Amino acid sequence: MKERIVAWIKKQVRLARVKGIVMGLSGGIDSSVIAALAKQAVGAKRLLALVLPCHSQKEDRADALLVARQLGIKTKVVDLSGLYDMFLKSLPRGNKLALANLKSRLRMVVFYYYANTLNYLVCGTGNKSELMIGYFTKHGDGATDILPLGDLLKKDVRVLARALDIPERVITKPPTAGLWPGQTDEDEMGVTYSELDEILERLEKKQVPVVAKKKVDKIKKMIARSEHKRQGPKICYRRNGGI
Repeated sequence: MKERIVAWIKKQVRLARVKGIVMGLSGGIDSSVIAALAKQAVGAKRLLALVLPCHSQKEDRADALLVARQLGIKTKVVDLSGLYDMFLKSLPRGNKLALANLKSRLRMVVFYYYANTLNYLVCGTGNKSELMIGYFTKHGDGATDILPLGDLLKKDVRVLARALDIPERVITKPPTAGLWPGQTDEDEMGVTYSELDEILERLEKKQVPVVAKKKVDKIKKMIARSEHKRQGPKICYRRNGGI
């Protein structure tokens, strides 16, 4: 699995005719795995890991820098807290979701600023479990050039993390997008990743999930509601289905 993904990343960089990769390093398992794979694919000198705190937890930044030191890769810390606050002063008060998604979209602006400047590709860190239910921000962490983990369930990412010697504290910490204090992915989704992977895997194989029906129905609704997030912008064609 590791070798296949590394080879795929190399191919994408070559086809895009770019010099390297820029990515976000959050201190979580997915971004840590991507950092390790990207280093193998393009080398430490052509990989830039951005740490972009935005009123974030201090331990997440510490874990991100821990992974970077272990891998020996370049990092740049850009604190977006002040910029985020300035945005909010110019906007009407938004709801919790709007406030959280603004952080993700600000980060993507920075990723592409560096990508354009360095002629790099933006490498996303999303996995299949999250993509399938739309657990990502449209035009935020979902707006990337490549998604090496996009066909791997969360459980597969954990296996890969151990094969890549990612620090155990990063592998076992509760996954979080760091959108607000105390936020965790599983609390927000209403299911554990183990349950989610079980449901998605069985649905894909057209098997009956063994997880509680209430949770299965919830995941099915999340898949349906988030379909637009996995598609490009809809185009109104003049013929064949258009006006």
